[in-house]
Amino acid sequence: MANVLNVIQAYWYANCWVFDDASRGLGKESLEGRFEAELREIKVLARLVGGGVTKMIDYLVKDIPNAREGFVLLFSSQPFAGCQVELDRIAEEDGGCLYRGKNHSVEAWLSPALLRYFETTPESLYMKAKPQRAEYDSTQMEALEDSIAQL
Repeated sequence: MANVLNVIQAYWYANCWVFDDASRGLGKESLEGRFEAELREIKVLARLVGGGVTKMIDYLVKDIPNAREGFVLLFSSQPFAGCQVELDRIAEEDGGCLYRGKNHSVEAWLSPALLRYFETTPESLYMKAKPQRAEYDSTQMEALEDSIAQL
């Protein structure tokens, strides 16, 4: 199985972490599930244990200056060099899957829309946050995604 590394640009908007993915028709898509707009694709509902997704994202971006203005989130169903967080699927719930952080006290629910990024719901997810380069435009991000997918 090829190790596909997915790339999204996330940022803080309306008191929650969101991302845009023009290639999938997504804009201001919530990572937390608390966003007031219609939730279409990846929806992660924060659990009270350890503060949920907000706490996990805050951990991922702790060393990124001005992360709320934007950062790049890499995620995969396979381990990759430098990943910061590993989430393991622990249950199916409400049409989605509940994940628990390995070595982190966080639980997160991911909706069935996760299938936009994976053919099947992964047993594990691996994540890493990187600083956003201001000079990336959407075409360059798509080229970066394509080159990573070919690894």
